[in-house]
Amino acid sequence: MVKAVVLGAAGGIGQPLALLLKANPLVTALGLFDIVNTPGVAADLSHIATPAKVQGYLPPDGGLKKALTGADVIVIPAGVPRKPGMTRDDLFKINAGIVRDLAEEIAITAPKAFILVISNPVNSTVPIVAEVLKKHQVFDPKRLFGVTTLDVVRASTFVAEIVKDTTISPNVTVPVFGGHSGVTIVPLLSQSSHPLPASFDQTAREALTKRIQFGGDEVVKAKDGGGSATLSMAFAGAQFAEKVIRALKGEKGIIAPSYVHLAADGAGGKTVQSEIGKDLTYFSVPVELGTSGIVKIGALGPTNDYEKSLIRAAIPDLEDNISKGESFIQPSKL
Repeated sequence: MVKAVVLGAAGGIGQPLALLLKANPLVTALGLFDIVNTPGVAADLSHIATPAKVQGYLPPDGGLKKALTGADVIVIPAGVPRKPGMTRDDLFKINAGIVRDLAEEIAITAPKAFILVISNPVNSTVPIVAEVLKKHQVFDPKRLFGVTTLDVVRASTFVAEIVKDTTISPNVTVPVFGGHSGVTIVPLLSQSSHPLPASFDQTAREALTKRIQFGGDEVVKAKDGGGSATLSMAFAGAQFAEKVIRALKGEKGIIAPSYVHLAADGAGGKTVQSEIGKDLTYFSVPVELGTSGIVKIGALGPTNDYEKSLIRAAIPDLEDNISKGESFIQPSKL
């Protein structure tokens, strides 16, 4: 029995994410929560003949607590999407409070659940959830994840297009480290499962890196005010959630990228900190998953000079993003 919960289930990411989880035969119960329309989304999904029993809740009458009760995996896409002209700071001011309030109830009702954070800016919202859980003395770094799968999906898709892989991206894997916004996204193209052509020069490499880093902007611009990357993000979120669920059910050797607290694996976390030359608290790395969450944090491995420069460029933004999330919850020292 696996209960998955989507917080923000009526939104642009939440609805397709809920659909993908309903279609997953590993999910036996699906709890949906949002401030509007959730019962309708649940009714719609309940007509699909898969094992998951769906229930939708609204805020009145303890709806959030009811949705979270018995949760094994909680996915959080709640919040507002980024619109043209909106900065990450603008997004933070709105979404930080939403994520904080959801985390408060998670800490009380489902502290042992795996928590998968999609709400942007992930670099800051994951620390917010962690600080709330610490306040309630239930923080387990092995069970908290920032979903960065979309960065790998984009990188793999774009490289597949370049190498003209006939089966497209499922056969191509490009590791992506760092964070989940702009320059904090560090694709290690040198480690691609399918090497780029010899004719692919440094200028082309830099252009591809930028496209991976700012792929979200590409979608925001194309939607022309109609939203952000919702469908691809839902796909990536469901893909990561499935890996977590498979590991929860006992499958071994599952590795997935995620933005995690490096204390989740002391040895692995320290190795990553040594590789990047900075004692960052959070970093996106490949993690091995198990029944209790993170089993092992993977290392960066060999990087070239250009990739090392990308990591150096990512660190100041990551430090600022992490500090912003932590200080949003921590009381002022003044």
